[in-house]
Amino acid sequence: MIKLNDQFTWSSNTKIDLVDISGGKSLSTGIHPSNSKHRRSLEMLDEIRTLVQGGSSFRMQPDGPTEIKPISDAREGILECMTSGSSGAPKIIRRSHLSWIASFEINTELFNLSPEDTYAVLGSLEHSISLYGTLEAAHIGASLCLLAALRSDKQLKLLHQNRVSVLYATPTQLENLAAIASPDLQLKDVRCILIGGGAFSATLAEKCRDLFPFADLNPFYGASETSFITIANADSPQGSVGSAYPNVEISIRSESGQITNGTGEIWVKSPYLYAGYAEPVVSDTKQLNGFVTVGEYGYLDQAANLFVRGRKGRMVTVSDQNVYPDEIEQFLSVHYKAGPLAVVPVPDDKRGHRLAVIATDDARKASLEVALELCRKTYGAHSTPKYMYFAKDLPQLASGKLDYAKIDAWIKERL
Repeated sequence: MIKLNDQFTWSSNTKIDLVDISGGKSLSTGIHPSNSKHRRSLEMLDEIRTLVQGGSSFRMQPDGPTEIKPISDAREGILECMTSGSSGAPKIIRRSHLSWIASFEINTELFNLSPEDTYAVLGSLEHSISLYGTLEAAHIGASLCLLAALRSDKQLKLLHQNRVSVLYATPTQLENLAAIASPDLQLKDVRCILIGGGAFSATLAEKCRDLFPFADLNPFYGASETSFITIANADSPQGSVGSAYPNVEISIRSESGQITNGTGEIWVKSPYLYAGYAEPVVSDTKQLNGFVTVGEYGYLDQAANLFVRGRKGRMVTVSDQNVYPDEIEQFLSVHYKAGPLAVVPVPDDKRGHRLAVIATDDARKASLEVALELCRKTYGAHSTPKYMYFAKDLPQLASGKLDYAKIDAWIKERL
C-alpha cells in the first residue's frame, strides 16, 4: 500500500509556463503574452506554485489563488475551488488535497503517466478540470502547457510545438479545436486525452481520432463535488458514461432512499469526495452514510455501466411525463454530425413544457430533422424537441461548458 502525501507537491522536475513580468515572452510557449487574460493565467499559475511549495491551503477564484487557513488541526491541506455554474450559480467546493492526490496515483497507473509527459489544459484555472490537470502534472513532475484564454488556432499550434502528450479538456473545447483544424493536421504526440464536463458523442470521438490519431480517448463522468465517478472506453455501450472508476461505489436510489434497479438518483462513495461547501448554498447535493449525490438521475445496466439521464434541477414534465433534456441532448448529439447542439425546456400552456434544440450549422437542417425523427421513435413525441433553432456559435462558460442560462434567454427571445 503506497502512503500518499497529505498535501500537494510541486515537483522540481515540472517545467511550467512562466511570464517575464517586464513584458517578455512566455518561457515555455515562446509567445508574447499580449493577451491580458492569458498573461494573467500564467501569473496565477506561478502564484499557485508558490502556495503549493509553501504547503499552504488555498482558494482558487477567477482573480487568482488566495491562501486560507486550514479548517482544523489536520495535517492535510485544503483546496477550495468553484463549480462551473452550468446548472446554476457557481458554488465554492472545499476538499482535502488528499482527495485529489488519491486519484493522481490511480491515473498514473491507469494511463501510464510519468514525468516524461507534457500536459496541456485549455480552460481557466478557477474551474476544476483545468486546475485538476495542472496540479496532477505538477504533483507527478510532468511538464505543463497552459493554454487558457487563447484562440483555438493558437491552442492547436502550441499543442504541436510543445509536443503535448496528455490533454485535459471538455467536449466543447475539443469541438472548438476540431472545428478549425485543417483536414490534414494530426497531433501525433498526444497519447492520452481525459475528457470531462459533458457528454462525449460518437461523432466528436471520430473527429478526435482524426486530429489525435494516436490518443486514447478517456471520457469520464463526475462532478466538482465527487471528482471521478465513472470512466468509459471503446468497449462501453453507446449512451453509457462507462463503469465505476477504481475505488468508487455507485448506488442508484429511489426518492425514498431505497436501492432500485431502474432509474433513480445517483449516489457515490469514494476516497475522492469533497468535504462540503465553503459557504451555505441551496443545492440538490445530499450526503448520507458516506455517500454523496449531486441530484443527477440515471441507471445501471447488468454489466454495471452507468447511463445518466440528467440533473434533477433540469428535469421537466411534458404532458405529465418526466423528461430529461440532458438525455435528449446526448441522443441527438449522436445522430447529428455537424457540430454541437443544446436542448433546453420552454414553458407550454397545454403540456407544461416542450423542448427546444439549438444547433450550429443551418446547412445541416436535414440532418437534424433526421435525428429528431429518430428521437421521436425512441423516446416518443413528448420528449422530442418541438422547436428548432440555429446559431453560429453556442455560448460557453469559462469552464469550457455550454452556458445554458444564455441559451435559455436566447431561445425565449425568439418564441
